[in-house]
Amino acid sequence: MAGSDRPDETGENEPGRASPLPVSDGELDRRRRQLDRELSRQHQESREGAERAKSGIASGYAVALRLSSEFIAGILFGAAIGWVIDRFAGTSPWGLIVFLLLGFCAGILSILRSAGMVAERGASGSGKDAGRADRPGKDTGKADRH
Repeated sequence: MAGSDRPDETGENEPGRASPLPVSDGELDRRRRQLDRELSRQHQESREGAERAKSGIASGYAVALRLSSEFIAGILFGAAIGWVIDRFAGTSPWGLIVFLLLGFCAGILSILRSAGMVAERGASGSGKDAGRADRPGKDTGKADRH
């Protein structure tokens, strides 16, 4: 085995290489304790990471359940209002259709607000300049305009 860094059959290193110094029992015990501490620390970290992942999954299910219930509630509330209007105004089925669609839109808007994809009503100000600072590439200064 030419060019091998491993010891030969006699347990000796290649010619010209010094053999490793013998290691004392105290040094081996110190290394073993250090390895045990490191393994215990890594095992604890992996256990904590698994617990965080489980809580993250449960949190995800909670968010999904909340969003879906808000959506369904919007649709059902719109349908109920439409049915009541049809019942008293005699406009069946137009009130139900219109308010069912409005409830669908309200449910979608509620989901988007909860997910943070649409700003809350009144959160960014009012008027035609509201939210302009959020848009990239838009000039918000009015001093240059005459």
